[in-house]
Amino acid sequence: MEIIIIGGGFAGLNLAKELLNEKGINVTLVDKNNYNFFAPLIYQVATAFLEPSSISYPFRKFFSGKKNLQFRLGKLLKVNPSENKIILNNGELKYDYLVFATGAETNYFGMENVKKNAIPMKTLNDAIVMRNTLLKNLEKAAICKDIRERRKLLTIVVAGGGPTGVEVSGMFAEMRKNILLKEYPELSTTASNIYLVDGANALLSPMSKASQEDTLEAITKLGVVVKLNTTVVDYVDDTVYFGNGETIQTKNLIWAAGVSAIVFEGIPAESYGRGKRMAVDAFNKVNGTENIYAIGDTCIQLTDTDFPSGHPQVAQVAIQQGLNLANNFKLLSQKKPLKPFKYNDKGSMAIIGKNKAVVDLPKPKMHFKGFFAWIIWLFIHLISLITYRNRVKTFFNWMIAYFAKDQSLRMIIRPDKKVKIEPKQL
Repeated sequence: MEIIIIGGGFAGLNLAKELLNEKGINVTLVDKNNYNFFAPLIYQVATAFLEPSSISYPFRKFFSGKKNLQFRLGKLLKVNPSENKIILNNGELKYDYLVFATGAETNYFGMENVKKNAIPMKTLNDAIVMRNTLLKNLEKAAICKDIRERRKLLTIVVAGGGPTGVEVSGMFAEMRKNILLKEYPELSTTASNIYLVDGANALLSPMSKASQEDTLEAITKLGVVVKLNTTVVDYVDDTVYFGNGETIQTKNLIWAAGVSAIVFEGIPAESYGRGKRMAVDAFNKVNGTENIYAIGDTCIQLTDTDFPSGHPQVAQVAIQQGLNLANNFKLLSQKKPLKPFKYNDKGSMAIIGKNKAVVDLPKPKMHFKGFFAWIIWLFIHLISLITYRNRVKTFFNWMIAYFAKDQSLRMIIRPDKKVKIEPKQL
C-alpha cells in the first residue's frame, strides 16, 4: 500500500509516525519545506523570544532510519485522480491512497492592500520577516527626528482577537515594559501604542465567558488598547482603516484575523465546503473521490454529532484525525471495518503575559486563570514539541526570559537578495 501525505504539520506528521514499521504500508510525506515547525509558538520566534530551531526540526533527520517512511521536498501543483498520480514542481509520484494535510493559509478576506502591506503570522518565514521588520522599525525610530513618523514606527496594530492575536499583543506589551526603554533610551520621550482589534464582541470568542473576561482585564492592564466590534477594511499609506470610520496610523499591522484552506487543481469543485475546506465523510475520505483523504485544517467534517458545523481548526483536531486515519489504514490493509472519527475536546488555552494565562477544560468543566493556568500552558506546549532537543532548547530560553525579563535573540538576519534558488533547481 503506497500512501502519499501532502503536508507535514500536526495532522500529516502524526499520521506518518503512527504508520511507522507497518508491514505492507509505505509512506511518502511531501512538503514544500524541509522541516516541521510548531505553529502555536510562531509568535515567540517573531518577537525574538525563541530562535527558529527551537520550534522546528528537519523531516529527513526525523525520518532517518525509518524504513517505510520517506520524505520528498516539493510543492504540489496538480492531482490526477484517474491515474492515481500527483504532479509536483520537481517530478511526479504514484499513490494508492492520497492524504491532504496541507493546513490553512492566511485569509485577507479579499483586501489586496492588507495582503500587500500587513505582516502575516502563519509560517516560520512569516515569523522571521516580522521579527526583522519590527527590529528595523525600532532602529529607524531611534534616529527619526519627525515625531509623527516615529510614532507610526512604534505603533503596533494586531488584527485578530483569537489566541495568536492575544498572545502576540501580550508579548509586545511585556517587551515594551521590560526591554524597549532599556535598549532604546532614544525612545523614552515617545509613546508606543499597541492596539488589539477584532470584529467580535469579545476576545477569544470560542472560549468560555470567564476566559474572555479575564483575558480582556489582564491584557488591558498590560497597556494594550482593545477595540472590539471593529473590523479592518483597508491598510494603505501607513493608515489602518476600520469599518466604523476610525483610522490608526502605523507601519506595523500584524494580521492574525483568519485562515482559509487551499484549493488544488484536480480535486472536483463539489468536493469543497465552507472556507475552501475539503468536505469529508466520517472516515475523512474526500467527498466525490475514491481514495483521497483530508485531515486537519484543510478539511471540514459534518458527521460528528457533537460538532454538526464542523470541527474547530485547532491542533488537537489535526492530531486526532491523523491518528484515527492511520488506524483506519491499518484496518484497511487487514480488510476490517473502519472506525469513524469522533473528536475528543481536551480544552483550550491562551497565554496573555508573564504569569498570566487562561485555560478551559470541558470534562469536567473547569476554568483556570493566572499563574496556574500559565504553568499548564507552558507544560502542554513543551511536551507537544516534536523532539526532546526542541523541548530542552525552548525550556532553556523560557527560563532565561523569565528570570532576566529579557532575551538575547534580537538580531536582524536576512538573506542576500542576490542569491535565489528556483524551485526547478531542487
